[in-house]
Amino acid sequence: MPNTLIVNARLVNEGREFDGDLRIEDGRIAEIGSGLSARGNETVVDAAGRRLLPGMIDDQVHFREPGLEYKADMATESAAAVAGGLTSFMDMPNTTPPTLDADALEDKYRRANGRAWGNYGFYLGASNDNLEAVRRLDPLTAPGIKVFMGASTGNMLVDNPATLDAIFREAPTPIITHCEDTPTIDAELARYKAQYGDDIPAEFHPDIRSREACLKSTQLAISLARRHGTRLHVLHISTADELALFEVGPLIRADGSRKQITAETCIHFLRFDRTDYATLGHLIKCNPAIKDSSDREALIAAVAGDVIDVLATDHAPHTLEEKARPYTGAPSGLPLVQFALNAALELVHEGKLTTAQVVQKFAHAPAQLFDVAERGFLREGYFADLVLVDDTPFTVQRSQVLSKCGWSPFEGRTFHSRIASTWVNGALAWDGERLVGAANGQRLAFAR
Repeated sequence: MPNTLIVNARLVNEGREFDGDLRIEDGRIAEIGSGLSARGNETVVDAAGRRLLPGMIDDQVHFREPGLEYKADMATESAAAVAGGLTSFMDMPNTTPPTLDADALEDKYRRANGRAWGNYGFYLGASNDNLEAVRRLDPLTAPGIKVFMGASTGNMLVDNPATLDAIFREAPTPIITHCEDTPTIDAELARYKAQYGDDIPAEFHPDIRSREACLKSTQLAISLARRHGTRLHVLHISTADELALFEVGPLIRADGSRKQITAETCIHFLRFDRTDYATLGHLIKCNPAIKDSSDREALIAAVAGDVIDVLATDHAPHTLEEKARPYTGAPSGLPLVQFALNAALELVHEGKLTTAQVVQKFAHAPAQLFDVAERGFLREGYFADLVLVDDTPFTVQRSQVLSKCGWSPFEGRTFHSRIASTWVNGALAWDGERLVGAANGQRLAFAR
């Protein structure tokens, strides 16, 4: 692997922005300093004042493999992620078959080996009948245990109260939850179907997947975590109503302790709102639903104010043909990894976040929350997962999309920053225009 020296960069790390140079040797950050000189055959990259960030760690993706490779797979979606500055990902268990035991978990690691452009970790899923697999999970093999406390596919809705209680009591890793109350959703869906049949207008999706459904389920998850002292991470918060349930303050407190219960939101909740259904329809149909502009503004403020700890994508691709079906047949989910960091940096250009806050929520916090070893920071000795950002505007076009589904909800939008380069484990993987070299992702290690 060639060694690289990046000079004249604006480094963003651990709440600071500073001018400096960074040396990569043997896949790791060997030196951070000022006025560093090239050695031997090092490749020298002049950042020319552009921002250099740690690679983003996306703690919530659905890369669809195994079972749904016709619309996404680990190779295509990780390529799109790297093009977007996301150098590590954690993939969800609701595949076909679902990831409900150690064998299924290791099968996904085998599939990713040599094919994933970014570094990879896979969650074990919980169901009503795999409690023994949850108990036996080796905490070094997965970032956490995913519990669907709302409607999901197949056998992954955990709605047995005794099972839920046991999972929260005995989980050997953090629990991450999808929180929506299924009976509440079902009642609203029946009401709208009585009026519209299967062709319900997309604008009513946030009323069917309602804020009440989110709030009720999130309250239940938090009560279980408090009862058992469980480390709980609540995914994709979509409402202002839920924010009052979470602690205000940094993920790692001044005394070195860590929040027990944490919250995440996703980039689409910060960039879209109810008014966008009129033009995008099912293209922005997702679960939980994108809701009102007041929710969007409250979530942005919660990211800035350390109520929301993590920013993620919930990347979940479907084909355009699937999205064109009537409401009840159109699946939920958006392809987001390729332009998520650009969209987050747009909030910096708008003065709503700082670059350091984006880095904290999209890189540092996932590493800290899931005990990811030696990634997520610009630190000497850490793996050289890096992103160079160029503040040059561009407009998203369908021809640029690398996800297998072939489309993006951001098409036609102009962003004021682009990804100039991405390095994964010290190797250049994206040069601003195209993928470079070969898939270089590694299995994530968890320092527990």
